Order: sequence, then structure tokens, then C-alpha cells
Amino acid sequence: MTSSAMVCVIIAAKNAEATIGRAVASALRENRVCEVVVVDDGSQDATAQASLEADDATGRLHILRLDRNHGPAYARNRAIEHSKAPLIAILDADDFFLEGRFDALIDGDDWDFIADNIVFIDSRGAHSTEPQVPHFEPAPRFLDLEGFVEGNISKRGASRGEIGFLKPIMRRAFLDENGLRYDERLRLGEDYDLYARALLKGARYKIVHGCGYGAVVRADSLSGKHRTEDLKRLYEADLAMLSHPLPAVARNVLSRHEHHVRGRYELRHFLDIKASRGLVRAGIQALLRPTALPAIVGGIFGDKLEALRARRKPASDEPAPQRYLLPARIGVQR
Repeated sequence: MTSSAMVCVIIAAKNAEATIGRAVASALRENRVCEVVVVDDGSQDATAQASLEADDATGRLHILRLDRNHGPAYARNRAIEHSKAPLIAILDADDFFLEGRFDALIDGDDWDFIADNIVFIDSRGAHSTEPQVPHFEPAPRFLDLEGFVEGNISKRGASRGEIGFLKPIMRRAFLDENGLRYDERLRLGEDYDLYARALLKGARYKIVHGCGYGAVVRADSLSGKHRTEDLKRLYEADLAMLSHPLPAVARNVLSRHEHHVRGRYELRHFLDIKASRGLVRAGIQALLRPTALPAIVGGIFGDKLEALRARRKPASDEPAPQRYLLPARIGVQR
């Protein structure tokens, strides 16, 4: 460990024994990392043991075990409490860092949050070799609240690419000074909520376009299986932010995000009633709430259209080609 090591990497993991070793190893090989905190969030497999097997005997790996599953927000807050490092980086249990991620990324003091590009890799080819990533021009820029929230309003049929998928490094001092932690009521959008509240507090959120984070894309990802209650809590998080005095631009964009998430909730709520009580009862309930009808009708139509497109798309066992979250220009390696 070098004298410049100042990053704590936090990995919240549930039933991740197949992937956690690679995640831990990728964090421990970074010379700017002084702590790796794995929170075993009520796993029923050998997640903790697989984490230990990736240890490099430098004393930087810490494993916290929770007796039951609490969700990523709770797990990450426990890790933040346990750690001491001035910088905090989040790593998902099935993802990994590209070698050298932090060497240039965390230099400078003009940011409170800083994020780099993400390479998305099909899970069918994710463990064969380290991905070959071009050297992209950094092209640094700052993300404001409007750009961040707008980037989290997903477009139907679009590839996974919302700004909310960025994995910024966060300054502990900024979080502490502003009383910011993950909202433990959220099991969906907990990152979005924390970063939006930070931006409302004046966080300087810097983005560079070089790539240092590898995200593994799975067809059965839990991120695509939202519970109805999770969607409700997420739009309520927007309402909580909207309950405070805000500039008009912030109020407008947060209202649009709340409307977007509420629409997804209304559709999911309708489908829940249909599944448990039948189409007629679901239809009656929808008619009693006319403001929900556009979201329900539009959502059903959109789902059927996507299903039709999926059936027409030829099946393939070949991994999809890797792609990047942020458009970037290849630069000259110095």
C-alpha cells in the first residue's frame, strides 16, 4: 500500500459467490485503495468465503456479515460507518475495476464526486479475458442537477445507459458536512437519490470520459425486476426533495422524474391487481383512478411492442459486443 492510498471501496453483496472474487481482486490491485469493505447482505451462499479467497494479505480487506438481507442502501451505510478513508468508491459485486482506474481519476481538488466511463460486457463473455478498452480523451465536464436527473429518465427500448449507472468516487467530507447517506428505505434508485440530494446541496460532480469501470450485463439482472413497493418509494423520494424550496429548473426536472417513476408504478400496480384479482377488477380499479390511465395504457402498449420486437430478433448464443455508457473520442496514449 502506498502513501497515496486514500480510497475505500465498498461492495454490497448478496449471493454473489460466483463473481465477488473478481470484484475484490480488482479493487485490491489498485495502489490508491487503502480499504475494501465487503458487506455480505444476508447471503445464503459462500459469498463471504469467496471474498476471503481473493484477499491479498495486505490487511486491507474487511468483511461485514449481516444476519439478514437489508438491501444495498443499508449495507453501504454500514460500510461507510466502518471505513475511515477520505474517498469512497462503490463497486457492484458482479462488476470490476479496470487496472489503474484511480491513478489519474482522483487527482485534483475541484470535485466532490467524480466518475469515469463504463464499459458494459455481456455476462456470457465477461470472464474470459480482461476487456480491451481504448484510451479515451478525458474531456472533463461537470454534471448539474438538471443533466443528472434528465439522464435518469429512461427511454423505452433504449440500451442500459442512464447517467445513474455512473459509479462516482465521493468525498467523505462532503457527505459528512451535508449529513448525506443512502436512504435505507430504498431498494431501487438509492444511488440516484443520494446523488440528486448531493447536487441540491451544491456538489461538484465531475465526469471524465476515460474508462475505468467494467459492468457485467445479465439478462436476469435484478435491476430489471422492480417491485411495486420499490417504485412507490422511489417516486416518494422525489416528492421529499420537491417538498423543499427549490429553483424552478430543479423543481421542473425533479417533477418530470417523479412523473416518470409514478407512471411505472401505476402500470406495475395495475398488473399486480390483474394477477391476483383478475382483469375486470384491475380495470375497475384503474377507472376509479383516471389520472393513472395514461401510464397504464401506454405501458401495456409499450410492453407488447417490445415483446413483439424481441420475438422478431434472431436468437444468438454469442456474447453481445462491449459498449460504453458515455460517447467518447479515442485519444493519443502518452
